[in-house]
Parts: sequence; structure tokens; C-alpha cells
Amino acid sequence: MDLTAHWVGIVAIVVFVLSYAVVIAEEFTHLRKSVPVMLGAGIIWAFIAAEYAAGGMDHEAEEAVRHFLIEFGELFLFLLCAMTYVNTMSERRVFDALRSWLVLHGFTYRQLFWITGVISFFLSPIIDNLTTALVMCAVVLAVGKGNTRFISIGCVNIVVAANAGGAFSPFGDITTLMVWQRGIVDFFTFFALFVPSVVNYIIPAVVMALFVEKATPQVDADEKGVRMRRGAKRIMFL
Repeated sequence: MDLTAHWVGIVAIVVFVLSYAVVIAEEFTHLRKSVPVMLGAGIIWAFIAAEYAAGGMDHEAEEAVRHFLIEFGELFLFLLCAMTYVNTMSERRVFDALRSWLVLHGFTYRQLFWITGVISFFLSPIIDNLTTALVMCAVVLAVGKGNTRFISIGCVNIVVAANAGGAFSPFGDITTLMVWQRGIVDFFTFFALFVPSVVNYIIPAVVMALFVEKATPQVDADEKGVRMRRGAKRIMFL
């Protein structure tokens, strides 16, 4: 059944747009992104199911729901595994050790800008761009404590690097993961995007770097080196 020009299709588009409008307004509504998205999806599926049932196509609607539930389950299990891996590295103090290493080595703000950006670019294809941005921005907040200008530019740099780096890996982004899962693009085909991804990161990074000072951040007197816990290197190797 083609619902493209049907009133159900139009309603689905309207509900979709409204749901994402609420997501965008999260800062003002203080509503979790999952609430409008799940509600909108439920409404859309309800309208589609009702229309299919009215046309005597209950079985087709059921098959479609089962198909998408299986796809969601595959995606959910993969993300659960990925987040468990990241949380395990966090528990083994891998990211704390990275922050401490950056703080104690006396890098300038501009050097920190490039180091965190490059790390984000190559970390994103492994643990996905969102997790990379969250982890590395926390590092920038700790390293650039008190320097709001550096923190702002550094975090933007990390987001750009994470998104660019995530484009050449099936694991770098939800979209690339879904495309790979559906078999639309082969695993190794993603690597053809490596050079475009590098260019996509380097150009804005070079421009942003011009606005980052070359001064060295102050290190707290009580700042001490953080050692990774036992097993951290084995987990990183995995």
C-alpha cells in the first residue's frame, strides 16, 4: 500500500516534523529527546496500522513491525556493547589518565587544541561520535579550566572532529551503522571516505586554530599523575 500521497502519509510527516521541533527545543522544554521521538513514532505507527487494518492488510503491517523491531534490537544490542566497553575504560581510569597526561605535560592551548581534535577524529570510528564528543569535551573542560574561550573553541573542534571521523567507519555514527546493517554499503567501502573526512575536519580546524592562544594553561599545585587501573591496556587492545 502506497501512503505517500495519502492523508496518513501527510499526517506522518507533520508528526515527524513536530517531534523533531520539540527535540530541538529541549533546552527550553527540559524534556528528554526520547519522549517526543517515541511518542511521535507511536502515533505514526498507530495511523499506519489502522489504515492497513482497514484495507485488510493486517498481516503486512505485522510483518513490517516485526522487521523494524528486529532492526532496532540489533542496533540496541550493538550500542549496549559499545557503551559497556566505553564505561569499562572509564572505570579503569583510561580517560582520567589521558586528562592527567595532557595537563602535566605542559602543552600550550593550541597544542591541546590539535591533540584533542586528532584523538577525537581517530577515536570516533571506534566508540561512535557522540560518546567521543562527551568524553573528549570533559577532557577539554578539565584541561582548559577557567579559559572559556579555549573551552568553547576546543569543544566545537572536538564535535567537528568526531563527526568527520565517524563518517568513514560503520561504528562512527548511528546513521553509518544503520546503513551498514542494512547491507547498503559494504564494511570496507566506508574507508573510501577517509580522505574526505580528513579534509572535512582539517579545513575548519585550521581556521579555528587561528583563534586559539599559544599560552600554557596553569597547572594546579595538587595535580598528580593518574595511573590506569590493572587491565586497562588489555581492554584498550580489545
